[in-house]
Amino acid sequence: MRHIGRNVRIGRGVKIWHFTYIGDNTEIGDETKIGSLVHIDYNVKIGRRCKIEGMAYIPPLTVIEDDVFIGPGVIFTNDPYPMSPKMIGVHVESGAIICAGAVLKAGIRVGSRAVVGMGAVVTKDVPPETVVFGNPARVRYSTREYLEKKRRWEEG
Repeated sequence: MRHIGRNVRIGRGVKIWHFTYIGDNTEIGDETKIGSLVHIDYNVKIGRRCKIEGMAYIPPLTVIEDDVFIGPGVIFTNDPYPMSPKMIGVHVESGAIICAGAVLKAGIRVGSRAVVGMGAVVTKDVPPETVVFGNPARVRYSTREYLEKKRRWEEG
């Protein structure tokens, strides 16, 4: 069972698992995979070939570009001052990776090919091709270094 709202555009080859909510006027690009228990609110844009793991929360006005990975339990916010009627979404650029349990403040931008570590609390923009983690999240090293560490681990 899942809910898909009005005026939702779903691309070719999209897979949506059970108990997922997709709000009105949302766009989901081709070949994107959305896990169980994901809540995607209204007026969200999700690009092509994204993977969104279970229990993620994606509120209104969020923009997720192509080839983005969103780990389980990631929470985006859209209200920098809760209970204000004014909202602003998070913008995630192409190729970014957001690991499990990260929380992203309303209005920030995650740069292209950036990596947000698990459990990070992201309160400021993340520059492209950097790795951030911690609370508050801080730049720790480059995506190039991350990919090298990943390669060594996979070989090892």
